[in-house]
Amino acid sequence: MSTLHRLPDRDEKHVGMTDRTDPRRTGHSEEPSSPAPREASRSSLAATAIAGAVAMAVAMGFGRFSYTPILPAMMADAGLSPADAGLIASANFVGYLAGAVLTAYGWAYGHERRIGLAALGATTLLLAAMGLTSSVLVYSIVRLLAGLASAFAMIFLSGIVLGQGLRAKSEHVPSVHFGGVGFGIALSSICVWAAPLAGVAGLSASQGDWFTGALVALLGTALVAALLPGSDHVGKGAGREAPLTWTRPLTVVTLTYGFFGFGYVITATFLVAMARGDSGGHSVEFLAWLITGVSAALSIYLWRFAVPRLGLAGVYAAGLLVEAVGLLLTVSLPVSVAPLVGGLMLGATFMMVTAYGLQIGRQLAPESPRRALALMTAAFGIGQIIGPVVAGWLAERTGSFALPTLVAAVVLFCCGMVVVLELRRIRAALAR
Repeated sequence: MSTLHRLPDRDEKHVGMTDRTDPRRTGHSEEPSSPAPREASRSSLAATAIAGAVAMAVAMGFGRFSYTPILPAMMADAGLSPADAGLIASANFVGYLAGAVLTAYGWAYGHERRIGLAALGATTLLLAAMGLTSSVLVYSIVRLLAGLASAFAMIFLSGIVLGQGLRAKSEHVPSVHFGGVGFGIALSSICVWAAPLAGVAGLSASQGDWFTGALVALLGTALVAALLPGSDHVGKGAGREAPLTWTRPLTVVTLTYGFFGFGYVITATFLVAMARGDSGGHSVEFLAWLITGVSAALSIYLWRFAVPRLGLAGVYAAGLLVEAVGLLLTVSLPVSVAPLVGGLMLGATFMMVTAYGLQIGRQLAPESPRRALALMTAAFGIGQIIGPVVAGWLAERTGSFALPTLVAAVVLFCCGMVVVLELRRIRAALAR
């Protein structure tokens, strides 16, 4: 998410278009063939946005989040405890943290496309590898490497896709691109529900799910390779930034962003397992994760309509509070609907809070944005690592996921209220 850019507003777009196309300003009549290049450019931009969405679906929807719908079958097939499941999930987040921090530096400059595609290929292989073992240690190693691969793919390929969108002054490219995460989540839910490879050649349910995910990821990687343009760098590239200055608004946003990582990941990891444990049935498991994916795919596009009224910081705070309410509903509503509501509220908020939080961090540290993003990502990653371990430990001792969910809700509510209390200072800092 570190590459989410703020696009020019509509007035700036229209002024630029008028300057280029108005014959009264240029002194030339418009060439009859001029619409053709524009159409070609639009087609190229659409192909780039689709490539970005598919890349996010593979790297994040399958590479990171398909663990959630497959987890119940893994626990049954391999005899995993909630603590084991939390440990394996945390290993993935350790890998993601390492990958995100590594990408904050300039070592890959000029090779982003090649590295991003290699990371998608590695994601495909690692999805398949999950179906070849039942060892907690091996599961953890594979998921750690998968986290590293998904971070590389997400950040490097996002740089290409969003860079193209920024140059074209398109406000739709970021929504399509990041919407791919939700699309991948929804598709992974459908794959697990349909279980096309389960029972084939003696495969267990979880093996069939992992191999199906690998097949889908392979097809997606091929599509991205065909559609994605090369890196298009402008200027001198990545230079040395000034040391990061820790202002009060930046400190508040970074800390709340880290605790958000702790809070959201508990539901993101255990939502489907909670549905199975509450005897919601296979249909509820499927629908809960499908709803999560669909709402995540639409969330960034829909939340942007609230930005003119609330501002970036206000929307960020609202997302934290809404997700806290969603977690409370997950443990208080009847078991037949609680996972569905929890999935809806999770999907509607976590992608937006992630993207907007990093965008705020960039704007609060204009002289050293890469350092700010690296440290915010580190804080977020630490929260993600601790969350599943704590949740799995509490669930194993209490016999349910109710207590860890309530802990996550309290953490997110406190984060939201801290941002609300600091809203005036954050807005003032953003306006500078």
